[in-house]
Order: sequence, then structure tokens, then C-alpha cells
Amino acid sequence: MPTLVIGLDHSKAPLDLLEQVTINEAEISGVLRSLIANENIQEVALVSTCLRTEIYLVADRFHDAVDDATALLARRAGKDQVDVESLESVFFDRGAAVHLFRVAAGLESVVPGETEVLGQIRRSIERALDDGTAGPQLESLFRSAIQAGRRVRSETTIARGTTSFSQASVSMAQRHLGGTFANCKVVVLGAGALGSGVVKALVDTTGVSAPRDIVVVNRTLATAETLVSSVGQVSRAVAFDALSQELRDADVLIAAVEAEGVIIDEEMVADSTLRLIVDLGMPRSVAPSISSPSCSLLDVEDLGREVDAAMQGRRGEIEAAAHIVLDEVTRFLEDQRGRGAAPTVVALREHFEEIRVAELQRRDHDLATFSDEQREVVDAITRSLLAKLVHGPTVALKDAAGTLRGERLIEAVRSLFDL
Repeated sequence: MPTLVIGLDHSKAPLDLLEQVTINEAEISGVLRSLIANENIQEVALVSTCLRTEIYLVADRFHDAVDDATALLARRAGKDQVDVESLESVFFDRGAAVHLFRVAAGLESVVPGETEVLGQIRRSIERALDDGTAGPQLESLFRSAIQAGRRVRSETTIARGTTSFSQASVSMAQRHLGGTFANCKVVVLGAGALGSGVVKALVDTTGVSAPRDIVVVNRTLATAETLVSSVGQVSRAVAFDALSQELRDADVLIAAVEAEGVIIDEEMVADSTLRLIVDLGMPRSVAPSISSPSCSLLDVEDLGREVDAAMQGRRGEIEAAAHIVLDEVTRFLEDQRGRGAAPTVVALREHFEEIRVAELQRRDHDLATFSDEQREVVDAITRSLLAKLVHGPTVALKDAAGTLRGERLIEAVRSLFDL
């Protein structure tokens, strides 16, 4: 059955639309169940990050599957399906494998080579397997993509330097402040994976460029305290209700939190000394109206532009990574083709072998006068004859495996020989 990818990402879709279709952690199981309920869909997994929402499907009918997935995205965005279709990407079979392998390699990320996406892909397939919506076809695809991503990072220098979303965000903020956080109080909102990365990147800013004060704000204070204690150089952790107070004498706010909408508005920062706000949320957690001559507001689109400019000198590594991806895709598809034909080939050989053995046993009385050596010759001749007869169908099944023609051949062989 064909594998499909239907989704929206930062390369084609505007930030506003990506915000609307983002599927947060609490919603994933419900969305997976709603998709797998379609009779046409046999397997499904979701990859939903801050700049990417993609649905991976194994389905009986291509066009119906695309319609089902697009309709879901359109409902989440509150838009007509035709509007979403014009901005979404659709990949099929080999194209689906190439796309996921490129995503895993970091070639489709805002920050090329970033490492966080590998963990996101791994969690996506594990979640789908736990929810019972993914099966062997998607599991094999995702596991192979993760392997390809690891190979790219080990054999190229694409992951050299600033390769995480968090690191790139901190570097962007530092450049915007003239290259230094010196004498700055930085407030980090969020202590999850992204917030933790931001805090660690800030701590790694050494010497005179380091912030004088780093404060971690989180809804669950215990989580923020755990982060602070693990890093060691962060000033303190505070609960969310202390955010307004902390912002009053802050210079920088980096919002790295998953929220359902805006949680930082003009009123909250009205009395603050903020010079810069970086909003990494998706959906955005900071009201766009906050931007002013005295306080700049940067978001993931600004980050994408900066990273693209910074990567111009590393195009050779990106090309090398792309070659590795294609090599891994070829290997994956060849392996899949072999696996797809193998059960039928084995069943066909066993079927003929049973006939051969049964016929020799039936004619045993005709061989009664044969010596043991003569019986071995007869056995060898019939085995050789069988191997030659089965060779042609075996090669045809293996060569066509993984294609529509291969599926038809497998079905015909199983039907003809009652396998």
C-alpha cells in the first residue's frame, strides 16, 4: 500500500497558518484516532513541530487519503480546503521517504543540521505506535529516516556550530543587542525542551558577553527549579504569576513556551525596561502589537532569515548531506522491495517443494529397485528442476516488489497457487 505525506511547513505556508494547524502534545492522540477511523487509512503518524505539521499515512487510495488529511488541516485552520491545498506539500512513496529522510537530516529545518528534529521524529513514531495507529510500514520508514539523520551528522559537518533552534535563537538575540548580553537581565519563559535549550545556550555565553542575570519562569515552578539546579549558573526560577514583576527591570524576554495563544500582551510589559523580545512559540505567545521603537520583537520568521544568510558559506556540506540522504533512501527502498516479495517467494518455493516430496513418496514403489546413490541422483535432479522453474517467478517478484505491478504479481501468484 502507498505511503503518503500531507503537510504544511515554513517553506510554503505563512506563520499565521502554521500557528493554526499546530497540534500540541495533548491533542495528538485524538487526531491520530480521528484519522485512523477512516476506512481507507491503515496506518498514521504525526510530526508536529513549531514550523511543521505533517501527516504520514499508509492508505488504500491515494486521493481519498489526501482529501482526509487536507480536510483535517483545513478544519484546524478554519479555512476552506482549497486554500490549504494551495500551500500544503504532498509526497508519495519514494518522495515520502526522501522528504522524511531530509527532515531527519535537518535539511528541511530553519536551522540546517539542527539536532532537535531527530528526537521529534523518534517521539512521533513512538507515540503513534503506543496509540496503535502506526504499523510495520511506518515504523520501518521512521526508523530508517532516523538512521539516515544520524549518518548525515556523523559524516558531514552540517551540524557544526549553531545547529539547534535554541542556540540559533540566542545567537540572533545577541547579534540584535550589538553582539553582547553584558549587563542584561534575560527572562526565559518556559522550562521544557526548547526553554531548557535556550537557558543552556545563554549559560554558554561566556566572558564579558554573558548576561548578568538569567531568570527562568514556568507555570510549574518545580520544573523550572530542576532546570536551574541542573545548569548551575542561572540566577533563579520563579512561577508564572511573578512574570510581570520580573519583566519590569528586564532587558530581554525569550518566550519558549507551548501555549494555545497570546500570553504576553501590551499590558504585561507596559512598565518594563525590555529592549528585545524573542517569541519562539507556535502558536505565537507574544502579541505582535508589542513591537515598538524601544522594544523589538523577533520571531521564528526572523530566525529563518538570519540562519539562511549564515548558511551561505556551508552549501557544500548541505550538498554532501543531500547525497547521503539519497543513498539511504535507495538502500531503504531496496530493502523494502526485498521484504515485500520475500513471504510470497518463500511460500511459492515451499508449495512446490511439498509437491516434489509428495510425488517422490507416491512413486516410491517405482524406485524400489534403486540404490541409495540412485535415489540421491533422482532427488538432486528434481530439486534442480524445481529451482530452475521457480527462478523466473522469484526474480520477477523481487524486481517488481514495492510497486503497483509488484502488488498485482504477488496477488496473482498467491491466487494461482492458493498460497
